[in-house]
Amino acid sequence: MEVIMGDVIKLTESGELSKDSGTEGIEGIETMPTTEPNQEKSSSRKFDFSKTFKRHVLLKFLYFGWDYQGFACQEDSNNTIEFHLFKALTRTCLIESRSSANYHRCGRTDKKVSAFCQVISIDLRSKFPEKQQFEESCLEKEIDYCGIMNRVLPKNIRCISWMPIRNHLFSARFDCITRTYRYFFPKGNLNITAMQDACKLLQRHTDFRNLCKMDVHNGVTNYVRHIEAANVRLCPHQNESKNKGYAMHYLEIKANAFLWHQIRCIMTVLLLIGQEKEEPSVINELLNVEKNPCKPQYTPAMGFPLNLYHCEFRDKSEQKAMSESQQGRRDLRDLTKWLHNENNLRRLIEILQSEWSQAQIKATMVRSTLYDLEQLLEKEFNAIDVNFQTSLLQDNVKRKSYQKLMSRKRCESLNNRIEHFVKKQRLTVPKQKDSVEEQELSMP
Repeated sequence: MEVIMGDVIKLTESGELSKDSGTEGIEGIETMPTTEPNQEKSSSRKFDFSKTFKRHVLLKFLYFGWDYQGFACQEDSNNTIEFHLFKALTRTCLIESRSSANYHRCGRTDKKVSAFCQVISIDLRSKFPEKQQFEESCLEKEIDYCGIMNRVLPKNIRCISWMPIRNHLFSARFDCITRTYRYFFPKGNLNITAMQDACKLLQRHTDFRNLCKMDVHNGVTNYVRHIEAANVRLCPHQNESKNKGYAMHYLEIKANAFLWHQIRCIMTVLLLIGQEKEEPSVINELLNVEKNPCKPQYTPAMGFPLNLYHCEFRDKSEQKAMSESQQGRRDLRDLTKWLHNENNLRRLIEILQSEWSQAQIKATMVRSTLYDLEQLLEKEFNAIDVNFQTSLLQDNVKRKSYQKLMSRKRCESLNNRIEHFVKKQRLTVPKQKDSVEEQELSMP
């Protein structure tokens, strides 16, 4: 048995968390008693990673981001998804440190943004030497990575499954070929057909500097992205004719990568089109950067309805395998298959059903009150439907008269911003062919 002091974790001989191990505040886990100053310290030592094996894996996570400050670690806040992930990884002795873990993330979601399919690549402790790690019997007896992490993670961050990877250089970031996001919203008074027409125009353009938040000060100078698909759909099990403005829809958008606030900016314009304040053709106007090099002023839509829904990876990494054992597998796919645990999935479903029940009870109570009030409005004043369900998603500043996007004040152009930071010696413009790789690949 190994014991780690500080955040105390007990490990069984199999490498799993014992049922009575852990720290205070974790269900079913007891804290080890503290030692009095004059009392002899119990024999204990730090976990010796030099005596363990490692394997390279993909880990798939689910999280609801509305209580967090984003995915990536921040200097001024511990309230991030990544902070909790690495806290769990180190407490369970799956890694020694972040710097030695060969870590990459698939996407960097912003404040309040969720993920149904966030994927990271990382080296984790293994029970078996490298030559045996892909044998079926070893995979069955491997450490239950998701199970032991979920015991110490917050309930709204869950590990779903893991995949053994043959190439140690396979990257969840650089070997991800497409990312799919969904943005959920109620129909309200929106013209869904007009929004769908506008989505088709998104696929005709590649320079999205006017549909994102430009961060030239962070070195991002390339705003070319390739949208493979975009559409607005009715959520499953929703009845649009029965629910009227309450029927839930979602924007689904798929691309090789996304810019900072790109999807939220796209959603803002789609909402204006759905409200018939703008024509679908405004998409062509905004994305014609030669004609309109300066972005009109508008506020991105709210972030909490957005989630990273799906990721796709190439079979073979563009990075070359280095070890001899990996070279012997160079004709095989780097990807294998996602490994799930029935008990973990049952527990995950149980947790999400509880989350759903709580949210649905609140939503039903509000909806019931709305129904009574709407009936009263119709009876007393013979008023038409009131549909303001989407107002929460937009800029809360209400203007007496709407001003068209293309007639609004413009932001500074990309070229002017680049020139400004180059003069301040705060920016070195990378070569065009390297710029996309050097920038963060997913900041919607």
